[in-house]
Amino acid sequence: QVQLVESGGGLVQAGGSLRLSCAASGDTFSSYAVGWFRQAPGKERGFVARIGRTLTTYADAVKGRFTISRDSAKNTVYLQMNNLKPEDTAVYYCAADPLRTASPRYAYWGQGTQVTVSS
Repeated sequence: QVQLVESGGGLVQAGGSLRLSCAASGDTFSSYAVGWFRQAPGKERGFVARIGRTLTTYADAVKGRFTISRDSAKNTVYLQMNNLKPEDTAVYYCAADPLRTASPRYAYWGQGTQVTVSS
């Protein structure tokens, strides 16, 4: 089992950058795939990015602007967000997939961190 804590959210102007962190404890984080998701007010939670053992994937809306990375020594996954837009405003969650099934299955979730982008 793994516990996840997100940090790094805040208020930023359009065009600015933020780096979100997802710190894990309780298990060997490097054996998990990790995803970032976001939920804006009144909308469903949606996929943002994922990092597996070798592959990274991104939602079309963030390709070229967001980068997901992993520091195994720190048991932390990052989401670098550049050229932020007001439509990126949401609560961002990280989630861990223990890779026990062929399809992604996120068994553990953090509490979320708010990102607000002003125009």
